[in-house]
Amino acid sequence: MEYNLLVLGGTTEATALCQSLSAAGIGGTVSFAGRVKRPVRQPLPQRVGGFGGAQGLARYLTDHAISHVVDATHPFAAQMSANAVAACTGTNVPLIALTRSAWRAEPGDDWTHVPDIAGAVAALNRPATRVMLAVGRIHLAEFARNPQHFYLLRLIDQPDAPLPFPDCEIVQDRGPFSLAGDLALMRTHRIDLVVSKNSGGTGAHAKIAAARQLHVPIIMIDRPALPARREAHTVDEVLAWLAHTGTERGV
Repeated sequence: MEYNLLVLGGTTEATALCQSLSAAGIGGTVSFAGRVKRPVRQPLPQRVGGFGGAQGLARYLTDHAISHVVDATHPFAAQMSANAVAACTGTNVPLIALTRSAWRAEPGDDWTHVPDIAGAVAALNRPATRVMLAVGRIHLAEFARNPQHFYLLRLIDQPDAPLPFPDCEIVQDRGPFSLAGDLALMRTHRIDLVVSKNSGGTGAHAKIAAARQLHVPIIMIDRPALPARREAHTVDEVLAWLAHTGTERGV
């Protein structure tokens, strides 16, 4: 069949998938939410911005005759992933998620699990310490309730507005990151605590390994619950699914 994919992107996995799709001559579009000012260039046509919820995404799938959807968004993009399931179910467009396996604590790790961002904020209600806050740009304001800490922030883009922290430093960088680099970063800033989403995968795992090596505890934000869907963990799995998926639902 002739493919016309929609790839919901924004991750390193999405970039790898788009490269493989282009090499295989499979057509489609990759969509970005628009939270990063300069997304990584893709070999497929790009669109930027939301769809207008599940109904808007369903209209897009119909209007653009989309044959398959691959949700390769971040594991914490819960609303977009839920919208994809609803839209694809409603329009009978096959869907698969290209997602990362969650990280699991290993010997030497000191993790405190919290269910969400609010739980992480509550866990920081403690005496002043030096925190590597690895939660992304959009959640920073929620941590203003704990201004007593030093915050190290690693961001792709500079913030658009002043940060709500009296004492912080921004490192502007884009992953994947190395263990040696994150060890040096955490030593230089004398980090005593890491706050991290359980993003999974390899691109951002260096800070987890560095914290283990330096005996730094981690407040680990667990992944949000998502609707049932078909999942793959490699590009090859997605390509195999495409080769054997016609018009049946992919959820």
